Amino acid sequence: MAASHTLNGYGCTGQNRSPALEWRGAPKGTKSFAITMFDMDEHGSPSGWWHWVVYDIPADASGLPAGVVDGKGLPVGAKEARTDLGVPGYGGPCAPPGETHRYVFTLTALKVRMLDAPADSTAARIGYTAHFQTLGTTTLALRFGQSK
Repeated sequence: MAASHTLNGYGCTGQNRSPALEWRGAPKGTKSFAITMFDMDEHGSPSGWWHWVVYDIPADASGLPAGVVDGKGLPVGAKEARTDLGVPGYGGPCAPPGETHRYVFTLTALKVRMLDAPADSTAARIGYTAHFQTLGTTTLALRFGQSK
């Protein structure tokens, strides 16, 4: 994970720019997408840590640009949910010094155009709602760590 994509805070000094993501080959019947970024190794939480959630991405989208900020750069209609940082938007990786964490991006193809979720939904709410509308998923796992 490049420094430009890591968090600027909590002991990390990155630029907190979301990475560019591209995809193709969606399952037949896809009406929208959701993207999540999750830290599988966050020990301060029994359920990991949600770093980014974008949902209601139109089916004709084939990616997201780098540097999405406050929803700017997202396809029309796409929304960002609240992460475990307490606000919507991208929160880059920031493993504690001496640790390496696995960060998993998941692209979910959905059978509905819009998820039935309130505007201030949490990552967990979006994940739960998307689970029942999923046609298929694909993942990309990256590692990030800091030396002590």
